[in-house]
Amino acid sequence: MKSKKVKIIIIVLLALFLLAIILVLGINYYVIFSTKKQIIKDNDFSNINNIDCILILGAKIWDDGPSPMLNDRLETGINLYKNGVAPKIIMSGDHHLPDYDEVNVMKNFAILEGIPSIDIFMDHAGLSTYDSIYRAKEIFKAQNIIIVTQEYHLYRALYIAKKLGLNAYGVSADPREYAGQTSREIREILARDKDFVKSIFKPKPTYLGEEIPISGNGDVTNDK
Repeated sequence: MKSKKVKIIIIVLLALFLLAIILVLGINYYVIFSTKKQIIKDNDFSNINNIDCILILGAKIWDDGPSPMLNDRLETGINLYKNGVAPKIIMSGDHHLPDYDEVNVMKNFAILEGIPSIDIFMDHAGLSTYDSIYRAKEIFKAQNIIIVTQEYHLYRALYIAKKLGLNAYGVSADPREYAGQTSREIREILARDKDFVKSIFKPKPTYLGEEIPISGNGDVTNDK
């Protein structure tokens, strides 16, 4: 009798475990497939008009310079700007500590590439993908945006943007392979699930602040 109860408990636990896996993977694939059409392929911008800005999502910096992933995001976003896809750029990244500053590294990189400083806005509080996109809408008053990041990350960013009411397209920055990408892909499954839930409740980001319309001068975001 006791062994029968143990078997039932094991079966129930296994069933719950399998159900959890199905739910996690189901949400993951839903986020991917519901945003695939928003990713622009082969530089086909023929049906896209009135883009407010290019939102470049931050990534790690190494010794006051961009990591390979961030470098590729910057190069891709700068190329879009130079080709007239949008008149402004938001550099959104982590600058909540004095000794770690993604956004100034990003802006300085773009200036060295010939982008006017006034067309580059820095979002110093882009502490997460969700925060960056929420703030693009609520702080910078953007409505129509191009998001630039690696493709594996684009699906989640585009899903958040859609749920927050933004008209968003994505351009992937994947000119090469990156070390540790397999572990990133695995972590991203859980991140997609997390932001799927977050996008239902739409909490405010870690920091908000005064409005800085993207139609203005990017130098108002300078802190140096």
